[in-house]
Amino acid sequence: MAITPATTIVQHTSDDGQDRIVRLDAGPADIAELKRLLRSGARFGNEQFDEDSHLDEVIPKPWGYEYRAYVDELFDCWALHIDAPHGTSVHLHPRKLTYLLCLGGQGVTTGLNGTSIPLRQGSIVRIAPGAFHGTRNAGDEPLELIEVESPRNKFDLMRLKDDYNRAGTAYESSSLDASKHPMRKVLSFPHTRMRAHTPDGRFRFELRTGMDVFYRRRAEDLFHIPLCVSGAVYADLEILTGRPEDARRVHTDMQYLCVSVATARAKTA
Repeated sequence: MAITPATTIVQHTSDDGQDRIVRLDAGPADIAELKRLLRSGARFGNEQFDEDSHLDEVIPKPWGYEYRAYVDELFDCWALHIDAPHGTSVHLHPRKLTYLLCLGGQGVTTGLNGTSIPLRQGSIVRIAPGAFHGTRNAGDEPLELIEVESPRNKFDLMRLKDDYNRAGTAYESSSLDASKHPMRKVLSFPHTRMRAHTPDGRFRFELRTGMDVFYRRRAEDLFHIPLCVSGAVYADLEILTGRPEDARRVHTDMQYLCVSVATARAKTA
């Protein structure tokens, strides 16, 4: 554990020596900066679930684009495509917990004090409410991420610094048509929508029971995200990776959002 005046970085390592998760927690400097922003008149918004329909399309960004992969009343999962050598703003979410999951590419997530967390396929970063952070592509290929947010509120955002002059601005209000890969209702779960795959077809999204994940671990699986009420209430999710060395127990009574590399069979299905 390393404690700095700005943030707390806590790295958890599994028994086999593999990095499992890195926690980025808010520190005194994050709180002081948030107070300064609020006193200067900055505001964060609230998503209107039934009105902000543009959030179900592709959101263009100066660093690439992002789009919803899954949403329900508690969880909001977004896929981020960050082109090289670009990066997001340094921003925070005052009220919501965020997890960053790396699907591919290389990147760096940086806290307010400049402490850097490297990202590679399989990396998980837990970002606490109120912790300023920014993520930059550090490789030559696109950086592909999943962002798990709870509680759901895309407008819970304050931008502090930005390479594209967006500091102090709200979340984007424009979108690109995504009718070729639409969000669809999940009939078995109220108020739930999801996509089947990424626009480029490289990654796939599925809802699977814990029992299915337990008995059918697949080589193409990257992450299993538990969609559990307890995880939202306690602000703590045990996100499993698809790595063979990840021996943590699957909860057979839970529902998981599974992210996997799209196989040739899945692309033609």
